[in-house]
Amino acid sequence: MRYAHTQLLIGALLALLAGCLFAAPAQAAPVLCDKYASTTVQNGRYVVINNVWGADTAQCIDVNQNGGFTVTQAAHNKATNGAPASYPAIYAGCHYATCSTGSNLPMQASSSAFGSLRTAVSMTYPGSGVWDAAYDIWFDPTPRTDGQNTGAEIMVWLNHTGSIQPVGSQIGTVSLAGGTWQVWYGNIGWNVISYVRTSPTSSIDFTINTFLSDAISRGYAQRSWYLTSVQAGFEPWVGGAGLAVNSFSFGSGGGTTDTTPPSTPGTPNAANTTSTGTTLTWGASSDNVGVTGYDVLRATGSSAFSVVGATASTSYTDSGLTPSTTYRYRVRARDAAGNLSPESAAVTVTTLSGGGGGGCTAVATTQTQWQNGYVIQPVTVTNTGSATKNGWTVTFTLPAGHTITGSWNATLSVSGSTVTARNTGSNGTLGPNASTSFGFQATRPDGNSQVPSGYTCA
Repeated sequence: MRYAHTQLLIGALLALLAGCLFAAPAQAAPVLCDKYASTTVQNGRYVVINNVWGADTAQCIDVNQNGGFTVTQAAHNKATNGAPASYPAIYAGCHYATCSTGSNLPMQASSSAFGSLRTAVSMTYPGSGVWDAAYDIWFDPTPRTDGQNTGAEIMVWLNHTGSIQPVGSQIGTVSLAGGTWQVWYGNIGWNVISYVRTSPTSSIDFTINTFLSDAISRGYAQRSWYLTSVQAGFEPWVGGAGLAVNSFSFGSGGGTTDTTPPSTPGTPNAANTTSTGTTLTWGASSDNVGVTGYDVLRATGSSAFSVVGATASTSYTDSGLTPSTTYRYRVRARDAAGNLSPESAAVTVTTLSGGGGGGCTAVATTQTQWQNGYVIQPVTVTNTGSATKNGWTVTFTLPAGHTITGSWNATLSVSGSTVTARNTGSNGTLGPNASTSFGFQATRPDGNSQVPSGYTCA
C-alpha cells in the first residue's frame, strides 16, 4: 500500500507551510523554485504553492497570473510505494494560516450558501513520468484557518500514471460529476476519501457538495464540518515537468448572498490577570450560516477601540500589557461571508503592578511569526522610577515545546519554562523614564500558535 496525497504526512512535513514557507505575495508571474515558495494570483483570489514536501530534488513552477501554473523543472525519482515528492497546487481558502482573498472560507457545509459552491479546472499532462492529477478538498470540525484539518480530506483524481494508488483501500465505485469513480478510504489521523476516475480527463466542473454528499452517505464526513480550502494540483513521484494547471476557478454557482450578520457576542469576562496579560472569555454568537471567528478589540484611556487579535474560539489571552494600567475590551463575531456582528458590551481590566522592585516594566511585541517560529522584538524595558537603576532582569514564561534559538541586546537563560533575560554591559544603566530593548527568536511545535507571556521586570 502506498501513502499518497497532498498532505499525507501533513502534520510533520507540511507544518512549514506557514510563515517562512510562504513567500511574500506578488502580482508578477514568477517562477517559483524554492521548496516551499508561494505567491498569489488574480489579486490574491488564489494562492499558488510549489510545495516540495516529500523530497529534496529540484522543482520549479512558472506561475500564470490568469490562474494556473506549469511545472518547468522536476528532477524527482521516488519509489512508487511511498509518498510523492511534492504537491504543486493552486487553491482558494485557508491553508496553514495563508488565506486567499474573497473565498468566504471556512464555510460550514450545512449553510445555505454551501450548495452553490463550484470549482473547475483544466489541466495539461506530459507523456512521461509517474504522477497523479488531483483535487484536495479539506474539511475540519471547526472553522480552522491554520494547522492540520482533522475532519475529512476529499481527493478527486482526474488522472494518474504508473502503479500509484490513494491511501487506504478501495471500498466501492460510484457515478458522480459526469464520470465513474473508484472510491478509496483510509484514515491517517483524519478521514481520506479518494475518488479515482476510471476514464482519465483533463478538465472537470462540479459542485463541492457532489463529492461531500457521497462521503457523508458513507459515514466519513459530517454536514456540520467546515470547508477550509479547495486545492488542485499534482503529486509527482518520477519527473513531473510539463504538468500544468491551465485554469482554475472556485466560487458560488448562483446561490443567494449572505448579508445577515451574527448575533452580538456575550460580554467578555476577564480572568488570570497579571501585570502584563489577561484572559478573556465570552458567550458565543449565532448566525444563519455559521460563525467563523471573533475579533478582540481593546482601548485604553479615552482612545478608540481597535482590533488587537482574532480567534476561532470564545476565549483570547492578551499579553504584553503595561502593569497598573486599565484596559477596556469588546468582541465581535464574523461569519463566512465577512459579515460583522455588533460589538459586545465592554469589560474593564486593570493589570497588576509590575513585579520585582517596582518602577520597572517590560512590554513585548511580536514582530513576526510563522507556522513553527516567531521573533519577539522589541521587548522594551523602562525605568518608571525616579532614580537611576543599574542593571535589570526580565523574566517570562516560554510555552511548552518552544526553544529559543537566538537573542540580542540581552543575555538569556532558560530554566524549565522560565526564561530570564539580563542586561548586557552596555544597556544596564537606565535613568528615570529611560528605556532600552532586546529581542529573541524561537521555534515552536508544528500547529502551535502560542508566544511567550507573563513578562515581568526587576
